[in-house]
Amino acid sequence: MTRRSVAALAVAVLSAAGLAAALTTTATAGPPPPGTADGGLVAALARDLHLTPDQARARLQREADAARTESTLKARLGPGFAGAWLNADATDLVVGVTAASQIQAVEAEGATAKLVTRSLAELDALKTRLDANARNAPKAVPGWYVDPPTNTVVVLARDVPAAKAFARASGLRDADVRVEPSTEDPRPLVDVIGGNAYYIGSGSRCSVGFAVDGGFVTAGHCGRTGATTTQPSGTFAGSSFPGNDYAWVRTAAGNPGRALVNRYPGTVPVAGSTEAPVGASICRSGSTTGWRCGTVQQKNASVTYPEGTITGLTRTNACAEPGDSGGSWLAGDQAQGVTSGGSGNCTSGGTTYFQPVNEILQVYGLKLVVSGGTPTNTTSPTTTTTTNPGQTTWQPGVAYAIGSLVTYDGVGYRCLQGHTSQPGWDPPAVPALWERVS
Repeated sequence: MTRRSVAALAVAVLSAAGLAAALTTTATAGPPPPGTADGGLVAALARDLHLTPDQARARLQREADAARTESTLKARLGPGFAGAWLNADATDLVVGVTAASQIQAVEAEGATAKLVTRSLAELDALKTRLDANARNAPKAVPGWYVDPPTNTVVVLARDVPAAKAFARASGLRDADVRVEPSTEDPRPLVDVIGGNAYYIGSGSRCSVGFAVDGGFVTAGHCGRTGATTTQPSGTFAGSSFPGNDYAWVRTAAGNPGRALVNRYPGTVPVAGSTEAPVGASICRSGSTTGWRCGTVQQKNASVTYPEGTITGLTRTNACAEPGDSGGSWLAGDQAQGVTSGGSGNCTSGGTTYFQPVNEILQVYGLKLVVSGGTPTNTTSPTTTTTTNPGQTTWQPGVAYAIGSLVTYDGVGYRCLQGHTSQPGWDPPAVPALWERVS
C-alpha cells in the first residue's frame, strides 16, 4: 500500500495504560494460537456475545484449533485456497476450494469444504482494482472488502446505483460484485478529552496499541513523522495515513515496553501475533468504552474516511467510539491490530475497522514485546537485510504479513499466514507458513 504521512491532525484515542505492568520481551518460544488467554476475556466475550462463561471458554478453544487448521490448509491447497471462515457459533470451519479434488484434503483436517469459482488470490485481485480507483469512489460508497463466504467482493453503499457504477468504472463485472446497502459513515475515532493516554505536540491525545522494542505502535492518524509525544516521551519514527493507518513511536530511554493491554479493569497479556480467522471472537481496548468484544467479519477491507481511503483493514462488529482509536485488538493473547475507525457507538452497536499489526511490524522492522521474559530497553528496531528487490533475509523475531517475500539459504519464499517468526520456524521447517517461490 502507498505510504503517506498525514498532515498535522489533532486527534486522540486509546490509553497508554493498555501496556503497563509485567516484565516482558520478544518471544523466544513459539506463541500459542489465538484464543487461549483469559485475563477477563471470558467475561467480556460472555457479555458481548451473549454466552455463558463455559460457552465462551469452549469457543476460544475451537477458534484456536481453527487458526491452526486454516494455516495448514492454506499451505496445502496453494492457489486453490479460496478463504476460510467460522460459522456463527464457531463450531464449524468452512474452507473454500476451487476444485473438487481438494475437498478430501479439507475434510481430512476436520473442516467443511465449499466448492467455489474464485480463489482468494482472484478475489484479492478484483478488490485491488477498486483500491486503484479509490480516489473516484463516490461519497455514498463508504468501503468495500473481499467476502470469501459469498465468493465475491462486497461494495457497501448508501446509493446502490452509484456503487454499481463505481465498480464498473473500476473494471469489475456485475457478477464479481455484491452491492450491500449500508448506513455506515466511517471516520477515524478521535477525541481530545483527558484520560490515561499519551499526548502529541501541543496536547492532542492518542493511545498505545502494542509495545515493540524501542517504543510502541499506534494509528497513523495520530501524528506525522517527527511529531513529539509525552507520557511517555518519544517521537513518531514513522507514520502512514491515509492509504494505511499505522505509525510507530520511538520512546525515550527509561520507558521499557510491557506486554499487556488494559481491559478496564485489569490487564491481558500479549503472547504473539498469530492472525485469527474470519468469524473468530476478538476484543478491543479503548479509553472511552473500555473492553469490548465482537467477531471478525471480513479481512482486506477498504474504507473511505473524509481524509481518504484506507486499504487492507479488518472489519468487525465490535463497537467503538471517539477516543478508542489507535487501541489494541486481541484474539485471546494474540495481538491482531490497532483501531482505525468506524461507525455507530456502543449504545446501539456499530462497525469498527482495525489496521492489522503484523503489517505494521513488518513495514518498520519492529519486534513485538511479548510475555514470558524481561523488559527490553532497545531504542531502535531490528531491521532485515535486503537481498533482492522486494525480498529480505528470513530472521527470527520478525513479524511477517501474508504475501511477504523472504530468502532463506538462497531460496525465495512467500508468507502464507501472518505471524511473528521464532527460532526453528524457518521456511523449510514450517511449510504451513511459507510457500517456495524460487
